[in-house]
Amino acid sequence: MTHDSLISLIRTAVGALLAWLASQAGVVLDADSSTALTAGVVALAMAGSHALARVAEARWPWLGVLLGTPDEPTYMQPAVRQL
Repeated sequence: MTHDSLISLIRTAVGALLAWLASQAGVVLDADSSTALTAGVVALAMAGSHALARVAEARWPWLGVLLGTPDEPTYMQPAVRQL
């Protein structure tokens, strides 16, 4: 696993941890909510926390630790094979 893939996984895990903490704090959906709604709420919570942390990180780079690591993942374009 490359370093960038690990960074990406760490940042995803931080979002999942925040969603779990919200559920432990009593933030729950009613029993009639569907699985799709639950998945949507988790996705929005993760996206919102990530976006907020990225905005803060742009102003104060040391706040990248809120996303699990201050390093940003970099993605390279795969080499094009010629036939």
